[in-house]
Order: sequence, then structure tokens, then C-alpha cells
Amino acid sequence: SMLTEECHLNPFLEKHGIDVVDTDLGERIVQLANEAPSHIVLPCIHWKKEEIGELFHKHLATPAGNADPSFLTNAARIHLRDKFLTRRAAITGVNFAIAETGEFVVCTNEGNADMGAHLSDVHIACMGIEKLIPLRKHLGVFLRLLARSATGQPITTYSSHFRKPREGQQLHIVLVDNGRSQQLAKEDFRNSLKCIRCGACFNTCPVYRRSGGHSYHTAVAGPIGSILAPNLDMKQYADLPFASTLCGSCSNVCPVKIDIHDQLYKWRQVLTKEGYSPKTKTVAMKTMAATLSKPGLFSFAGKWGRRVMRIAPWLVNNKMNPWYKQRNMPVAPKQSFTEWYKVNRNKDRK
Repeated sequence: SMLTEECHLNPFLEKHGIDVVDTDLGERIVQLANEAPSHIVLPCIHWKKEEIGELFHKHLATPAGNADPSFLTNAARIHLRDKFLTRRAAITGVNFAIAETGEFVVCTNEGNADMGAHLSDVHIACMGIEKLIPLRKHLGVFLRLLARSATGQPITTYSSHFRKPREGQQLHIVLVDNGRSQQLAKEDFRNSLKCIRCGACFNTCPVYRRSGGHSYHTAVAGPIGSILAPNLDMKQYADLPFASTLCGSCSNVCPVKIDIHDQLYKWRQVLTKEGYSPKTKTVAMKTMAATLSKPGLFSFAGKWGRRVMRIAPWLVNNKMNPWYKQRNMPVAPKQSFTEWYKVNRNKDRK
């Protein structure tokens, strides 16, 4: 469950002597590697099958060098089957809960939630308060939206409905706020609570696709995580809204029409106003604003900048400037476009 990741439940339980086993295959892989998930739908998308083979050889004693996906999946199935049969409690997430009937729904493609919930003595379901929908007739729309936006399926392989505990079993439902009421109170950002955790914005985001989920240093990465995390801690996550091109692709693909790129821009304004943006960036932006607003100063700065780049390029192209680590420094032109245009604009007319 991404909610338990968000609340850091696993480390808390382990600290108190409770052995925690993630039963989703992707989650289990990153757990064995002592890593956090890098994607909310595909937790180990950053792992190659050869690396998983080595990991299973180390932890599950599979033959070295075997990277066949079918073999590795079967090895994980055998490994997890024993865990299902011997554990007393199962913790699951909740994809949707229905106010009308009191039931909740868990969607999986592997059936691990069903195995855990039916074989354990205690079923603990954790859900964010935003997962509640009013009526049961609304559920079908959300189930189709989730599966098609996440993996392209018509519906997930398993959509399990829970209303009450089985005979002899305990069922506990934990509703988590963790800043959601605070987000709801902010008119500019409350729309983000519509998120159904499909991961569509991850898959289209040019920043996420090149940097990966771990670069976001938060449980929910990607564009949606960048507008949720600052609500929890502005200081810790102040950099995330700036890690975006604001291209709007995330908003275009969002199945529940969250204006993600608009909220990213608004978070930038809030963080800057509250003093959480880097001081160097603030000074640089004020300097640029002053320069660009005065044509004479802009022309003077450009002329001296080009001259410095020709005479002493090392002032710009050095180890302190990461931009040029993998780039060649362009040759500075002798004149700006404005200067060239003043000289040449009337040539074609003659």
C-alpha cells in the first residue's frame, strides 16, 4: 500500500519487532533490495530482470544467472505462499470505499490481497479519507478508470469487495488523514485529492521518465507527488514543484482531470512567498527581472557576457557549473540578434 509507505509503517513495525513481508511481487523485490518503490503502480520498474535474478539468488537461493521472468515469478510465488500460510495478520490498502454500503474494494493483478485477507486471522485495511465515494453505482466508473489509466486493462484481474469479517476473523479499517483535511481546506490544491493513484502522470512526465521515482525523495513521486508532498512539509519538499517543465502533459492524461501543472505553478508561488525557495534562485530571479526590464542594461550585460565567454570561457565552463558536464559550450556570437537586425533589416528592401 502506498499509504503505508507514506506513513512509514513498515519501519515502525520492524522497529517494534514485527516481521513485515510485502506480498506484491514488485514491492517484495524492492523490499529485499532495501529500497523504496519508484512507481506507485510498478514499484520495481527501475530493475532489470538480470538484477532481479541476482537478488533472488542472494535471498531466495535461486540458481545463479537465471533471469527468466517466468522462473523468477514462480520462485517468488513459492516463497510467498509459505508467508501467506504462516502469518497471522494481513495489511492491505484500499482503492475505493463506498459510503452507501460500508464496503471497500481492493484491486490487484496478482491476488495477493485476497490471499492475505482470507488466510490471516486479522485483516487490517488502511485507506486515505479521500478514497471514499458516495454510492455503489459510481464504483464501476472508477474501477474502469483506474485499470485503463494504470495498465491499459479493461479492469484489474481481481477486484475484491469486503463488507465484514469472515467468521472467526477480525477486520479493522483505518482511515488516515495525514494532511488531507489541510489540503482540502486549500482552494487552489483541494482538487489533488481526486487522485486515484493510477500513475498515468508518471508515465507521461518527461522529468520522471528521465530521473526516476527515487529522485523525488517522497513516497508518491512524479507530478502528483510534487503537489501532495509540500502540503505535508513545505521545507522538506520545497524543491519538488520546481522539478517540472510545466508542459501540462500530466494534466492532459489525468483521468480525473486534476490540474496538476497549474497546481505545480501555484505551489512555486506559495513556496517563494513563504521563503522556502533557494536564496540563490531568489537573488538570480530578481537580478534577471531587473536586467530584462531595462533594455539598456540588458544590452550592456549581453555585450559583456559574450566578451567574457570568448576571452575567459573557464569562468562559465567549470566544475562548479554542472550544466557543462555533458555539454559542449557554444561559441559566443560577436553580436546579438538585436544588433544584427539593426544593421541588416533594410538590406532586402534596397
